[in-house]
Amino acid sequence: MMVRDSFSSIPATVFIHESSFVDEGAKIGEGTKIWHFTHIMSGAIIGKNCSIGQNVNVGSHAIIGNGVKIQNNVSIYDDVIIDDDVFCGPSCVFTNVINPRAFIERKHEFKKTYIKKGATIGANATIVCGVTVGEYALIGAGSVVTHDIPPYALVYGNPARVHGKVNENGEKEC
Repeated sequence: MMVRDSFSSIPATVFIHESSFVDEGAKIGEGTKIWHFTHIMSGAIIGKNCSIGQNVNVGSHAIIGNGVKIQNNVSIYDDVIIDDDVFCGPSCVFTNVINPRAFIERKHEFKKTYIKKGATIGANATIVCGVTVGEYALIGAGSVVTHDIPPYALVYGNPARVHGKVNENGEKEC
């Protein structure tokens, strides 16, 4: 359990549930809420007014912008960069190595993944490492994103394909 007094860089307006761990050296913006059984690793950067759900892990080289909502059971691995106002649905998945093997160390092969401002990632969607999800794009639940997604695109399926456009409110455009 983290003790706030030992973290001068965490503002008093940050809520951290008593069952969560925030490692020394993590940076967390004002007004952010961190819920049950979550682990924020040293070096992680989380912006202002975020909501980090239950059972979330944030890696030491992950960057999360302002106003981000991360629902339960999500791991934000190293080299995942999430811009402002992004929504990550329950149990969505990020990867960081293209061809992992338990018996081969590949941390030097992590690929950067970018989720741009205002994008939404639906529940149980998988974002394969090395892709960029454009501004305000909407990824449907259960989709597997294997390539870059353009801004304002509505995508779903396995592999995820563009099926239309959405506006900044997430409403499908005709």
